[in-house]
Amino acid sequence: MTLEEIAKKMCAKGKGILAADESTGTIAKRFKSINVENTEKNRLIFRQTLFNSDAMKNYIGGVILFDETIKQKTTLGPTIPELISKNNALPGIKVDKGAKTLAGSPEETVTEGLDGLRERLKEYYELGARFTKWRAVYKIGDKYPSSQSIKSNAHSLARYAALVQEANMVPIVEPEVLMDGSHDIDKCYQVTTNVLNECYNELSIHKVNLKGTVLKPNMIIPGSASTKKSKWYSKSF
Repeated sequence: MTLEEIAKKMCAKGKGILAADESTGTIAKRFKSINVENTEKNRLIFRQTLFNSDAMKNYIGGVILFDETIKQKTTLGPTIPELISKNNALPGIKVDKGAKTLAGSPEETVTEGLDGLRERLKEYYELGARFTKWRAVYKIGDKYPSSQSIKSNAHSLARYAALVQEANMVPIVEPEVLMDGSHDIDKCYQVTTNVLNECYNELSIHKVNLKGTVLKPNMIIPGSASTKKSKWYSKSF
């Protein structure tokens, strides 16, 4: 499949992308709430149950996996990527290594994970992955996001996307403006516009084929602590 064909299949009409990339620590919290021990076997059984459901065939175009999961073999026989493919969805993988403190602006973050990424992508492709995910986060405040944060994260997203396409996979580009804060909807719109403009400027500089990408944007909404709610927002929620 070409990059464009992969992107279209991921976003086929009536289908969504299932995020099953919780880290071992995050899924432990879910298991604790239902008194299930957080073991590799239990994580495997939980996920393979999801991927083998009837709904997979009808409603899921792609599944984002965690590093542990993409390397596992199910108790049913096939590997996790093979099971997902069998149900007419595409296996994907989260490749960023998380948001770290941005040097020079310690209240903000930049997403890391570029070191050794080319080699990791080659391994993930051989394991069956056909798309990837990388998330950058931006906070809104009186002085944030800074130009440094916007430019640094856009540059990292673009370098990531270029490497992923080089490996014949589709990158999900996720520049997420956080909803935390007391800002109004106009501020969110302004910041999101600036973030996306810089992101696509860097994607162009890095010669990324936009038709072979998937954008995961944030919603344009007031901050979670905002006292100025928009009419459509109040009615919708």
